[in-house]
Order: sequence, then C-alpha cells, then structure tokens
Amino acid sequence: MRHERIVLSICLIAVTALAWAYLLRLGDQMAAAMQADAAMAAMGMDMRGPWGAADTALTFLMWAVMMIGMMTPSAGPVLLLFSGTAAARQERGLPVSVLAFAGGYLAAWAAFSGAATLAQWGLHEASLLSPSMRTSSSFFGGAILLVAGAYQLTPLKAACLSHCRSPFGVLLTNWRGGRGGAFRMGAQHGAFCLGCCWAMMAVLFVVGVMNLLWVAILGGVVLLEKVSPAGAIVSRVAGVAMVLAGIALVVRGA
Repeated sequence: MRHERIVLSICLIAVTALAWAYLLRLGDQMAAAMQADAAMAAMGMDMRGPWGAADTALTFLMWAVMMIGMMTPSAGPVLLLFSGTAAARQERGLPVSVLAFAGGYLAAWAAFSGAATLAQWGLHEASLLSPSMRTSSSFFGGAILLVAGAYQLTPLKAACLSHCRSPFGVLLTNWRGGRGGAFRMGAQHGAFCLGCCWAMMAVLFVVGVMNLLWVAILGGVVLLEKVSPAGAIVSRVAGVAMVLAGIALVVRGA
C-alpha cells in the first residue's frame, strides 16, 4: 500500500502540473490574441463575433482543464482513501477501480464545465462579457457575488462541505464493488464536491475566467475548506467576503 500511495500521489501531482502547464500556455496565447484583437478594433474591425463549434469546444476544454487543476489537490485525499479502502476489502483490479472512481469524480466536473461553457456563451451573446472574460456589468457582477456568497452560508453548502471533509463514513456505508461501483461512488462524491464548490467557480465570471492568479486563489480556498481544521470557518468567511464585495459592486453600478 505504501508503494501504491506513493505512485498515486505522484500521478495526482503530475496531472495537476500538466493542467496548470496547459492553463499557463493558454493564458499566454489569449493575451497575444487580445492584443491582436485590440489592434483590429483600433482599425474599426469588430472581432467579437458569434461563437462557432470550435469556440465552444475550446471553451469547454478550458473549463474542464481548469477544474482539473483546481480540484485535483483537494480530491487527492479522497482518492488515497478510496484506494486504501479498496485494498483493505481486497478488491480486484485496484488500479482500474481507482481510475474508475477518478473518472466518476471528473464526470461530475465535466458536467459543470459544460454548464459553465453554456453560461459563458450566453454572457458573450448578451454582450455582458469583456474580452478578458469577466462580466462587463458591475451590477451583474455584484449579483453573482451576492448569490455565491449567500450560498456559502446555507445549510446545503455546509452539508456538502461536511461530506467532502469526512468522506470515510460515506464510502463505507455506500460501498459498491467493481469498476461500475467505483465510478458511481466517484460520481456521487463529485456531486457533493460540486455542491460544495460551484459558487467559488461562479466568481471567475466576475474576476476573469482566465485570471490565473484568481484561479489559484480560489483553488487554495477550496483546498483550505476541505482539509484545514478550520475549513468551515474559512467557508463562512469567504461567503461574507463575497457578499460584501457584491454589495460594493452593486452600489458602484447603481
């Protein structure tokens, strides 16, 4: 088990590093594209046309890789816990079961990435998104922060966070054998994780979808929520901060 935990930990670190390498590369490419668009706009050419299929696919890929980079560190302990529990139960094909669990978890966040892509498309079509992929309306941005911050203080958020912080009991009571069972358990945990963290991800529409500094900050807050002894306090403090920031934006836009 020690060997397997080391291998799994190395894989998680590698996946996170690859996701961030892609995001950094994409960030550089987008910065260059924005400069080119600004030059075209200066010549009277509008470069903010409707999306095509390629734009939609690339936006989905961006969100999916971003979720991997943000969520893998906080999902690592659960994957290690699942691996240890499966080994203790003498499950067959342990590596495949771990991959199936991870696949179920990522499936939940892939669904979120699809929803985020549709939301970004809608904001783009409504001209509510700037070229830097942040909302161009102070009032709308403030509304997002108010909703996200208020959610942080709800019992549903607390219940989802409690599951994410203490998944061992849930794994034991809802254990399903085989690869299909591992996938379903991963998807179930991913659904709880999504219920815990979606509000944090919505904040990206306010600070900039590809603002990598804020991507790292929000990912760090998510990690603290899940693994820090004061995670519940971190969650509530983040919620209050978002509400106050939302009020400030709404007042500024009034």
